[in-house]
Amino acid sequence: MISVDNLGVEFSGATLFSNVSFVINPNDKIALMGKNGAGKSTMMKIVAGKQKGTKGHVRAPKDAVIAYLPQHLLTEDNCTVVEEAAKAFAQVFEMKAEMDDLNKQLETRTDYESQAYMDIIERVTDLGEKYYALEDVNYDAEVEKALKGLGFKQSDFSRQTSEFSGGWRMRIELAKILLQKPDLILLDEPTNHIDIESVIWLEDFLVNKANAVMVISHDRAFIDNITNRTIEVTMGRIYDYKANYTHYLQLREERRAHQVKAYQEQQKVIADNRAFIERFKGTYSKTNQVASRERMLEKMEIIEIDEIDNSSLKLRFPPSPRSGDYPITVKDISKSYDEHTVFKHANMSISRGEKVCFVGRNGEGKSTMIKSILGEIEVEGTCELGHNVKVGYFAQNQASLLDRDLTVFQTVDEVAKGDIRTQLKNILGRFMFSGEDIDKKVSVLSGGERTRLAMVKLLLEPVNLLILDEPTNHLDLKSKDVLKEALLEYDGTLVLVSHDRDFLQGLSQKVFEFKEQRVIEHFETIDAFLERNAIQRIADIQLMK
Repeated sequence: MISVDNLGVEFSGATLFSNVSFVINPNDKIALMGKNGAGKSTMMKIVAGKQKGTKGHVRAPKDAVIAYLPQHLLTEDNCTVVEEAAKAFAQVFEMKAEMDDLNKQLETRTDYESQAYMDIIERVTDLGEKYYALEDVNYDAEVEKALKGLGFKQSDFSRQTSEFSGGWRMRIELAKILLQKPDLILLDEPTNHIDIESVIWLEDFLVNKANAVMVISHDRAFIDNITNRTIEVTMGRIYDYKANYTHYLQLREERRAHQVKAYQEQQKVIADNRAFIERFKGTYSKTNQVASRERMLEKMEIIEIDEIDNSSLKLRFPPSPRSGDYPITVKDISKSYDEHTVFKHANMSISRGEKVCFVGRNGEGKSTMIKSILGEIEVEGTCELGHNVKVGYFAQNQASLLDRDLTVFQTVDEVAKGDIRTQLKNILGRFMFSGEDIDKKVSVLSGGERTRLAMVKLLLEPVNLLILDEPTNHLDLKSKDVLKEALLEYDGTLVLVSHDRDFLQGLSQKVFEFKEQRVIEHFETIDAFLERNAIQRIADIQLMK
């Protein structure tokens, strides 16, 4: 059992949260929720021991293992994938190496009566008790199983970690965490850089093999599938629900309704008492009553409503200019990098107004196909955009393409057309830009803030072909809901790459699956595709156990 006792954090005199207490029990699967800036990541770092609170304590058993995966990793690249993943067992290997060294010393030493000899025997005995009490594990097999579950191929195992992107290095770090079998796993946005199959594998591990888990995530399906408890951080305090995310939303709405009712009743009491005070101030016979009511108002603790309900805000794309019948036509294209073939002899035809998804493991060619369609890279075969096609493209690096010298508001104001310009501040607020934030220069925004701003900008441009490559990685759940609603009503053509199952559902009538150098066309919704493939994927997971 790990306990958080009266935890408080202050930054520059401002209180992030105070007097926070809760207990993490074995097998608790906790979703840590709250608005951006509420203090979720800070609280997780404190539980992980990476940061200290201004006051309060985190208490854990002496031998407890707490593993933490931050959003952004600082990794060294000086070994192979297998060697890096095997570092999860470094403590075991070091224990074995020390035992072997001490036993060799005992074989050669002759000072049997010395204190040094006795100390060695005592140390070997202590290490032996710990080492032989460990579960008998085939470490190589465990490393291989974890890496394959997270999407690595056998041929990747001997490659240097420096050859992989940040997302793949994050997977190696995740494999190390899973292999340690910790008492508590802390995960901050673990699904941002892994594909659907790897997310399903991770879900299975966390539900069936992990002990306690605390996760911050904007992937609704992921947190619903793995959690049985939700801790919400809001306005400097927490609310603890014994429920998964979807049930928590219902309970939170009930809580907020009670708060609103209590607030309204309190405001009526305040208004009535102020009216009484104003009416009878200076009236000698009412002096005591007026003073009593004034004291009561001074001592009254004003009820706070936890959050502003902005769910009524709706965002629509501008009407799409009419394009030709087939905005995208791909004929017999192949793409290779040196000896690595991404895909070969691929074909696709996407009709006007059609919504399609690209799915497949990372590295199978989804983003490469998009770049081929847009003419950003050379390929064998032909890729054609249809007549009068106006493309809106959200790339994974879209944030880096914004004008650094413009403010947040100027960035969206220059592309907005018509009546929607009157709603720009509300729209920016929904995507977590409020108050003074809208006057910040793009150059001072974080990577996540730039990504959200790039998405808002795209939502305001009149285009008839939208190509979105992993658009949800830095969006919170409310922002994703706004985007999804807009895409459902969008009258243009949509090509969507995403690993977020909840976001994908209902958004496509056709699926292009990228698998083993092929592009396979499925005439079914993404919902039907995922349901059909989940059965096979679950079978694969069972074989890996």
